[in-house]
Amino acid sequence: MQKMTIKLIFAGLTLVMAAGYLAYAGLKDGWVYHVEVDQYLAAREMHTQRVRLVGKVGEENFKSDSAGLHASFQLLGEGSQLPVVYRGAIPELFKPEAEVVVEGKLDPLGVFQADVLMTKCASKYESEAHTRVNEGL
Repeated sequence: MQKMTIKLIFAGLTLVMAAGYLAYAGLKDGWVYHVEVDQYLAAREMHTQRVRLVGKVGEENFKSDSAGLHASFQLLGEGSQLPVVYRGAIPELFKPEAEVVVEGKLDPLGVFQADVLMTKCASKYESEAHTRVNEGL
């Protein structure tokens, strides 16, 4: 009976360690943080990594195809800008001056190739929440 208990404990520990490793390996690639454009451009070591950038869509060089599957624009920071090319479904609120979050990687030509594009619409929800507070809801 003692040998069977040792085998079960060993098998259980092996299973827990394997599951832990797989969870760590999966999450490690999925951890992406928000970085502002200026901070990203200043940190050269980030240029080879997949990152999530936050900024405003510039009006200059703004292009979005009519099918809504391709866009190119300048992502604006406080004092700098970064050219972005996005391929995928374009959110409804995507337009110049909109605050967006893009996720992807910088290519060798210095263009950020994004495969995730999300618009931030905090002002829409802030005014709605403000109205509810004032109405006592």
